[in-house]
Amino acid sequence: MQHQDFWLNATDGTALLVNHWYSESSPKAVVMIAHGMAEHSARYARLAESLVADRFAVYALDQRGHGRTAERGVLGHYADADGWSKVVGDLASLNHHIRQQHPQAPIFLLAHSMGSYIGQAYLMQHSCSLQGAILSGSNYQSPGLYKLASLIARAERWRQGPGGHSKLIDFLSFGSFNKAFKPNRTAFDWLSRDPAEVDKYVHDPLCGHPCSNQLWIDLLGGMQHISQVDNLAQIDSDLPLLVTGGSRDPVSQGKRLADLAGALRAAGIKDVQLQIYPDGRHEMLNESNRDEVTRHLHDWLNAALARSRTCPTPVKEPA
Repeated sequence: MQHQDFWLNATDGTALLVNHWYSESSPKAVVMIAHGMAEHSARYARLAESLVADRFAVYALDQRGHGRTAERGVLGHYADADGWSKVVGDLASLNHHIRQQHPQAPIFLLAHSMGSYIGQAYLMQHSCSLQGAILSGSNYQSPGLYKLASLIARAERWRQGPGGHSKLIDFLSFGSFNKAFKPNRTAFDWLSRDPAEVDKYVHDPLCGHPCSNQLWIDLLGGMQHISQVDNLAQIDSDLPLLVTGGSRDPVSQGKRLADLAGALRAAGIKDVQLQIYPDGRHEMLNESNRDEVTRHLHDWLNAALARSRTCPTPVKEPA
């Protein structure tokens, strides 16, 4: 396997760090990865190695406010304005770059946690750019809950400013995540049953950082939008989707993964598969059974790759 990283300019000129894993031979398909909150794309190198061995190429960007992209921005902060549309647009910029480099290769999206919410918004606009998509460690709740949370985030922005870090928001978002795993060894035991993987996260300076009030406002506003079934219906109904995660992930508790799969089916998407791993926590790719998870991922990708994809032709407006 070979690896390179490079800077990709987004549509507004923001420089995005992209990790690219590949072999010398032409890939049969490409996987682009959207990581979760308070982590970064280099953490997916182990998965990338297995995918490259199976003749996939992998591109993973550090999203705004995360990883090395934050070297040219602010850690934990998308943007001062219009952050949600910018992070969704960044996936479109990456997809466009991949298409230029591999014009014949089908493209898949693997989107985890925060990335899965951004990924759903991307699918509403650009699902015909993909062969399939995987939503990992995700969630589905009513728009009203996100609206209430947005009001709290806006109050915290008024109190602290858009770049402030609210302990109240952190508590409401993550404060209960370790309760099910007491006595917990670290603040991040909810990520994985594997202590070595948790320690890697804890000791990574680009992981576990707080996020700005403005990022929360952007994210929660986006989550209100994607939690409406009528909006999910904008996704191409023939796009293969895999919803996957652990039954003990405090983000979803398994149930809200099933709710997400149900909402996608209710939106008219025909091929939605649900995979919930018993006792798994939030990062199934870093879990104690990660080899099993990775095998299942390969099986799903190859099955989806074998399917023909024909997107509907947009109806032209009358002159």
